[in-house]
Amino acid sequence: MTVLQDFSATTLQGAPKNLDDYAGKVVLVVNTASQCGFTPQYEGLEKLYQEFKDEGLVVLGFPCNQFGGQEPGSAEDIGEFCQMNYGVSFPMFEKVEVNGDDAHPLFRWLRTEAKGALGSEKIKWNFTKFLVGRDGRVIKRFGSNTKPEKLHAPVQKALAAG
Repeated sequence: MTVLQDFSATTLQGAPKNLDDYAGKVVLVVNTASQCGFTPQYEGLEKLYQEFKDEGLVVLGFPCNQFGGQEPGSAEDIGEFCQMNYGVSFPMFEKVEVNGDDAHPLFRWLRTEAKGALGSEKIKWNFTKFLVGRDGRVIKRFGSNTKPEKLHAPVQKALAAG
């Protein structure tokens, strides 16, 4: 069975990162964008991360330019934007595609593990969130409209599941 720890990605700084570094953690994977109506969710994601990181939560941000071209910048631009405007300290990765033939393998897997509305695998927009348990299995998908503040209960439940 495939789990989160089977994947790797490249950090925003260009370094390869095995996601097995997050084994035993509760992980929230989010496709992000800097010029989106949902961009202010960075603030809520950072607050969620700060509140629960000591209990084992990690947020992983994956910039994506597939939705309205809302992430046009370079890795350096994205990093500066996230830090300067939202104080993002959780891990950020290089820009990826989340849908289509060139979708990152992580997102291909996430989409099949937790389908969206009406059973669709396709990610509809930026700031779709996938909650992954300590065992590396997907617990649930949350759409763009679900603000990070609404994720406290599911995150706490996942953290308690040990």
